[in-house]
Amino acid sequence: MATLKDVARETGLTVSTVSRVLNNRGYISEQTRENVYRAMEKLNYHPNEVARSLSKQTTNTIGVIVPHIKHPYFAELISNLESQAYLHKHKILLFNSQEKNEKEWEYLEMCSSNRVAGIILCSGTVGAEKFTGLNVPLVTIECTLENGTAAVECDNRQGGKLAAKHLIELGCKQLIHISGVHGNAMPADDRAAGFCEVCKQKGVDYKVVDTEADQYNNLEYHEILERLLQENSDTDGIFVSSDLIAAQLLQVCKKLNISVPEKLKIVGFDDVNIASLTTPPITTIHQPIKEMAKMAIELLISAGEGNIVSSRTILPVALVKRETT
Repeated sequence: MATLKDVARETGLTVSTVSRVLNNRGYISEQTRENVYRAMEKLNYHPNEVARSLSKQTTNTIGVIVPHIKHPYFAELISNLESQAYLHKHKILLFNSQEKNEKEWEYLEMCSSNRVAGIILCSGTVGAEKFTGLNVPLVTIECTLENGTAAVECDNRQGGKLAAKHLIELGCKQLIHISGVHGNAMPADDRAAGFCEVCKQKGVDYKVVDTEADQYNNLEYHEILERLLQENSDTDGIFVSSDLIAAQLLQVCKKLNISVPEKLKIVGFDDVNIASLTTPPITTIHQPIKEMAKMAIELLISAGEGNIVSSRTILPVALVKRETT
């Protein structure tokens, strides 16, 4: 089995220089990096991550905890986090909590035992006390945690405002917002706040309907959506808190023979790929997922290097007009 010394001998470099390349420390020319990686591939050399973590106290691994891996939003977020981590010579260790406390406890212990460089948290149910003593940077994305190192969010309030303004400008008079999970405080709650603010200013009738934890955990909203439309037949505009719900709303509208956008106009949130794949494609609020992932990775690595980082970063959103309005 090849060793670090073998790689150094193959490249004609010192062991310390090869080590610096592997640990991404100090200035290394691109030519030197290429020579080291070429030698590693030729010799089939794989760094001993355990030994490296013992010497550095951490690995180049980032723990990522999400509540869902099959939800379109989190699938896209995970993909972007992995890509951004790789650009910084880091890997991700992915955990799917499914909002279960016992799983979150176990995953946090695994992050600690694997000496992660930091944790990116996207789950809204983890208690602050669970992070005591972890001694690594903790960055949250679209969730609230008082003792985190940094928080990255989109401008949820502005998103709600843009959705309401768009529906009202199109002539909608009876609006509904289908909001987040009842009793689970999240930054996304500001979407409802922005929506309500504009409706009040414009004197438009509106209501906010919360969803339940079971619906969120199972990603199944058809029943509540069908009941909502049957009980509110005069509704002509709906703003929903995710494109996933908007896609299911389109299916319910087809079942109930409600034409979109002629009788009912729909605005989603996130702008994930499902929004452009439905018939008709969904008008939505674009959440800058790629930029949020980039910011989260950069903040975590910077904090891990001992730098002071911004405690809260809010990135702008935009209205993307498609055929549901």
